[in-house]
Amino acid sequence: MTPPTPASTPSPDPSPTADPSSTPVPTGLDRRAFVTRVGGVAALTAAGVGSASFLRGSTPASAAPGSAPAGAPASARAAAAAGGDPLGMLQKMISFDTQNFGKGGKTRAHAEWLKGVWDAAGVPAEIIPTPQPYNVHLIARIKGTSSTAKPLLLLGHSDVVPVEQENWSVDPFAGTVKQGEVYGRGALDMKGANAASISALLRHVGEGATFDRDIIVLTDCDEEAGEYGSGWLAKNHWDKLDAGMVLTEGGWFIAQSDKTTPMLISVTRQDKVYFNLDLYADGTATHSSKPIPDSAIVSLSRAVADIGDHLAPVHLTPVTREYFAALAEATDDRRFARAIRLMLKAPSQASRERAAALVVKLSDYPYLHSALLRTTSAYVIEDAGYKENVIPSEAHVRVNCRGIPGGQKPRDFIADLRRRLRGRDIEVKVAAPEGVSEADYLDTLDKTWAGKPADLDTPLYKAIQQSSVQTYPGARFTPALFEAGTSLGPWRAKGIPGYGVYPYVISNEQLIGMHGNDERIFVEALEKGTEFMYRVFSRFRS
Repeated sequence: MTPPTPASTPSPDPSPTADPSSTPVPTGLDRRAFVTRVGGVAALTAAGVGSASFLRGSTPASAAPGSAPAGAPASARAAAAAGGDPLGMLQKMISFDTQNFGKGGKTRAHAEWLKGVWDAAGVPAEIIPTPQPYNVHLIARIKGTSSTAKPLLLLGHSDVVPVEQENWSVDPFAGTVKQGEVYGRGALDMKGANAASISALLRHVGEGATFDRDIIVLTDCDEEAGEYGSGWLAKNHWDKLDAGMVLTEGGWFIAQSDKTTPMLISVTRQDKVYFNLDLYADGTATHSSKPIPDSAIVSLSRAVADIGDHLAPVHLTPVTREYFAALAEATDDRRFARAIRLMLKAPSQASRERAAALVVKLSDYPYLHSALLRTTSAYVIEDAGYKENVIPSEAHVRVNCRGIPGGQKPRDFIADLRRRLRGRDIEVKVAAPEGVSEADYLDTLDKTWAGKPADLDTPLYKAIQQSSVQTYPGARFTPALFEAGTSLGPWRAKGIPGYGVYPYVISNEQLIGMHGNDERIFVEALEKGTEFMYRVFSRFRS
């Protein structure tokens, strides 16, 4: 998550036609085909010339559950059509290049298309520009029947991390379906979740449903990085975001060893604590023809090699204990279940560490389960030097860390790292926001570390739990800790409960593809996840 930014009045967003990344009219396409590709699908659908399959140019499918009745208004027909095709919606979302290279992405084209989908369904939607051109938020609001019940807010980001296109086996923005999986940047994180959730809501709208409260759908920008994310939006437009409960990305739906049978359905109620460290080494700058032993690059590389495989101590909290207990009940692997129970009952830290190592070794999702047990440290950016005939005087590496709330405090992890690097001439700096001292930032991290998980006694949590049992009857359900971060900060700061799900069963290989190469999810899992989300929202029908 990006830190909150100072409140300011958004500058007018330039016309999307001036966007240098906007799509040119391809040769051989008529005007209607071009409009479809750049965002006119919903308008054409409302006019009666489109269908859900038209979103991706495929052969029309049979009518999906929730189709609008004969004689229904055009808006209901459009909603039902779009709601019946989550794959088509996801492919369309993937087709918009919303890469965020660290200072925000270009999300306007995506927002304008999605606004068209909402408009065609008769749902008011508003684009909120930010001071950064072509980078916008989109807020849709389905009015409820009650003015007293606080709204339910669905939070999903439209920006995605960059791609290493040369390392993909397919075009990362084509939404290619291959061997039952849909590929694309954002397929998992989190355009897939957005497609499932919005498709489910549109199906309800197409059926003429009403809800017992307003449902706000915020498709935000700058979640992956940037100054104008949910924190900026909350400072400037809180009246549009005020809600009683929030649902976003988070909980994983994981499978048995066959990679497809649902095993454990989790909803996250807490995120890990995000912080960065900078490691620096100094040396003598000189001509590269005469190397000196105190090379900054060599010193830093040796230090990173020595500490890179270090694992922070295991810390179990009530939230993670409940998760692992449910995992032991859910798995078909008896050895894995026995190892988990040994870890949960371990009488000492040493025995807990041994059992945890076995848990990770036997897990089909080893990196996820290791991350849920301890503070993690990932070496993400390294830089040094500027010319091939100059030995630089400084080398630097950025370390991204995630701590467990109620586990090891960030300040204790940092102190331990400094102890391990003592005597190596490596400086460890806490990457505090500009103008904030290390001491003050550590105090802030302490407060985040001490934050309470979301309450389980809410209508949203119960809706997720009940829908899980209905949709995945052979799997276990559990609340969980999210090993990453979300945009939930502004709501959590106000005591508003926030939860997270990625509503599709995934394999470990797919999980590794998150922020990586060949990001993908199962098409069948997406469709099942859309049914799950439909059931979640059904609990709020009036």
